[in-house]
Amino acid sequence: MRSRRRRFESFAGTVVVVTGAGSGIGRATARRFAGLGARLHLADIDAEALVRVREEIVAAGGTAQDHVVDSSDPTAVEGLAERVFATDGAVDVLHNNAGVGHAASTEHTTVEDWQRVIGVNLLGVAYGVQAFVPRMLRQGRGAAIVNTASGLGLIPAASMAPYTASKFGVVGMTEALNAELSPRGIQLSAICPGIIDTEITGTATMRGEMAASQDAAVAFYRRYGASPDAVAESVVEAVRKRKLIQPVPTSHVVPGWLVHRLSARAFQPLARGLVKLIARGGR
Repeated sequence: MRSRRRRFESFAGTVVVVTGAGSGIGRATARRFAGLGARLHLADIDAEALVRVREEIVAAGGTAQDHVVDSSDPTAVEGLAERVFATDGAVDVLHNNAGVGHAASTEHTTVEDWQRVIGVNLLGVAYGVQAFVPRMLRQGRGAAIVNTASGLGLIPAASMAPYTASKFGVVGMTEALNAELSPRGIQLSAICPGIIDTEITGTATMRGEMAASQDAAVAFYRRYGASPDAVAESVVEAVRKRKLIQPVPTSHVVPGWLVHRLSARAFQPLARGLVKLIARGGR
């Protein structure tokens, strides 16, 4: 059992695994770690997107392998861990990042919606932990795990109950696992992005009145969203500084988080207004 916590002063030669690496935050994080000298293992369900990201990294002088993986399938995630450890013998950073979006009122949300959102966003993280942590504990050096949660893992939003539940779960899971594993050499961080300009809004499942607002929501994220590169930089910072919860950008997340911490009841009108604002495209 290890008791010393590792300091990541350099990522040169480290092994980094990123799920959901085919686009958005995962792509940006993979490119950032590759630029710092890490060897990347890229996982995503989209084979074509994976190839594009791998080729980008290699063209820039980096090293990367791609693995087509459905993060909601525990057998597939276990297979990913087996292949990575067979190739490199250890993992220094695991970024559990794969995720899907969902917005709908309760009467328009289906049981299948709940299963899909929880299956990818929450259980996908759990499967990554179950597959990689036992191997990390045996590898002889410390490691870090970064789980992509959301600003909606810290504050709620109306008409987004499945998504909010999944992301609150990721934050809670991260805190519990860090309490258990950090004394043994594995530090955990939850990244909590606010409005980020990625494809997730356009590919999200939206039903009922929310479906009619999807184009406006995409425009809102495009206009007001921060770059995925900002999140990637926060992932690196969280690993280097052993940050347990990392909101990004802080201006998007922290004010609402503070209000919610002061009074969950007082935050309720804001939880209703947030989705209305996005649905109107910020108008």
